[in-house]
Amino acid sequence: MDIFIQAADIVAPVFIIVFIGLALRRAGMIDAHFNALSSRLVFMVTLPALLFAKISSTRIQELIDGRQILFAYLFIFISFAIAWLAGLRLAKSGRDRGAFIQGAFRGNFAILGFAMLNNAYGPGVLAPAAVVLAAIMPPYNILAVLALSLTQKRERDISGRAILKQILTNPLILAAAGAVPFSLFQIRLPQMLLTSIDHLSSLTLPLALIGIGGSLSFKGVREDFRLAFHATLLKIVLLPILVIAAAVHAGFHGPELGVLFFFFASPTAIASYAMAEAMGSNSRLAGHIILLTTMGSIITISTGIIILKSMGVF
Repeated sequence: MDIFIQAADIVAPVFIIVFIGLALRRAGMIDAHFNALSSRLVFMVTLPALLFAKISSTRIQELIDGRQILFAYLFIFISFAIAWLAGLRLAKSGRDRGAFIQGAFRGNFAILGFAMLNNAYGPGVLAPAAVVLAAIMPPYNILAVLALSLTQKRERDISGRAILKQILTNPLILAAAGAVPFSLFQIRLPQMLLTSIDHLSSLTLPLALIGIGGSLSFKGVREDFRLAFHATLLKIVLLPILVIAAAVHAGFHGPELGVLFFFFASPTAIASYAMAEAMGSNSRLAGHIILLTTMGSIITISTGIIILKSMGVF
């Protein structure tokens, strides 16, 4: 029974705030405009502040786990390949295929994953998690762009320059890169700036979680249910089982396994909707994959935590 309570303590607080966001939208207290602005604020300001605060205040050379990062890289590419093959088999049009592939492999680790990591292990684990996030952002972004571009190659050209620009101007990558000198040389910012950055970063998780809840929509889900269901099955069931089984076999345990678990088991990233829309993919399908993975991950993540805790490796 203790394991069930511990799993609930990790997962429930996060999804309660998500459902508060959903309720606030239903009550008319927030709307699509609020969701768009809050998402932009989190991505451009508060989440970069969180990454900068966590990385700059620690010794990065003590946080970098090359084995863990290489493992994450390997299984990002494996997950992408499996999602691609499934998309070829299940989705008939390029627009559907791109949204399917992106939804099946691209997770919401930066928000939901960080929130549950914090609940599971405390704020100390967020610094190494931030290093992992910064390390995987470039290939993650490239694969997301390729998923949406290559599946529509007849309609759209792929610009290497555009992909490079998107990576180099990504606020999360810039924040992590900016924090590295402060971490390496132990440069301490004035206390007034540190306090301001801490206040900004503390907005990230509640604001983002409310925005996630406010963006969930059940409209038209029946039309996309088959593809959305299969993408959901891949994203929060089959791929996490494959990755975490390999991680346990490779000897990962404790917080380092927790980082990998929440990275690969987190539901589809909210940003995948905006990206699908911007690149001419099926944004409605992307939204329904976000909906189903978010709702379903309450069960799958809780179950995963219970199993891993009962094995003594979480």
